[in-house]
Amino acid sequence: MGECEAETGDTRRTTVDVSVIIPVHNASCWLDECLQAVLNQDFTGSLELSVYDDASTDDSRAVLESWKEKFEAKGVSMVISGHHSAQPRGVGYTKNQAISQSSGRYLCFQDADDVMMSQRVSLQYETALLQPDTLIGCGVRRVPEGSTERYTRWINSITQEQLLTQVYTSHGPTVIMPTWFCSRDWFCKVGPFDEGGKGVPEDLLFFYQSLRQGGGMARVEQCMLVYRYHERAATHSVLEETIWKLRVDFLQERVLSQWESFTIWNAGKQGRKLYRSLSLANQKKVRAFCDVDENKIQKGIYTYEDSKERPKPRIPVLHYREASSPFIICVKLDMTEGVLEDNLKCLQLTEGVDYYHFN
Repeated sequence: MGECEAETGDTRRTTVDVSVIIPVHNASCWLDECLQAVLNQDFTGSLELSVYDDASTDDSRAVLESWKEKFEAKGVSMVISGHHSAQPRGVGYTKNQAISQSSGRYLCFQDADDVMMSQRVSLQYETALLQPDTLIGCGVRRVPEGSTERYTRWINSITQEQLLTQVYTSHGPTVIMPTWFCSRDWFCKVGPFDEGGKGVPEDLLFFYQSLRQGGGMARVEQCMLVYRYHERAATHSVLEETIWKLRVDFLQERVLSQWESFTIWNAGKQGRKLYRSLSLANQKKVRAFCDVDENKIQKGIYTYEDSKERPKPRIPVLHYREASSPFIICVKLDMTEGVLEDNLKCLQLTEGVDYYHFN
């Protein structure tokens, strides 16, 4: 059965309010804590847990089976399946399988190594009822404490407006995958997840497709998830250049296609890399680079030596106060002790109109 058979009149698939979707691969050391937290939900509607095991070689399957009676005793159905092939098929495939075997009208995504707070399902469900075509996230607490400090601060402090304006940054989806909650109908319109396997950013691909379809982004402000950092996380297998290309393409599609010209804020390595990654048509729209570094500004010109055009493009390098908007900002957020943010404020620019962050 497919992920979207709820739309075809299979009434069995519309009897549960929320399905918690958990992909599993060699997660036995975390599963007890993860599953206990699902069992502790204060949600008063009907709940189901759908788990798919992606060729685990540890005792994940046995741990899952040992919880079935506990869930059923509390009136929560638990659907468990998986495969035992020699190789795992990846997170996208595993999530799709867990969704396919589930029956909830709403989907709550949960990683096997994370822990949800007792109010997570109820709060996100209430939000989703009001915003059916939206990916709903929530605040997180990162463990171990202090790991990925800037990233965690960004997740929790980004505003509702920035959930949409900062989708081009290297942080990835502004509503992070382990916190996703959405209607099955919306998932079916956008999905399924890409099943390319290891190294494929299935969450970012889905996130961008959701935006293309006109989907919204929202976040429950409270911390509703303990978000674990460890070296075995699937995120670490995604290639940086794959993410870069996706971001550049989406930026060109959604923003640069609407602008007649623009300035790249950063005359250094990242700004030049962005310029080189653009289509020829968008390279021609770059009126200048700007920077705060006097050494770069004094050079006055960036020459794109690898260009096949003759003469080779020569782009002015200006002080940011001399440059004109709109800007693509290629300076990392939260890395300059507030200097970048203050500079943007003093120019009285509006994010999402006069500039977008890319780094």
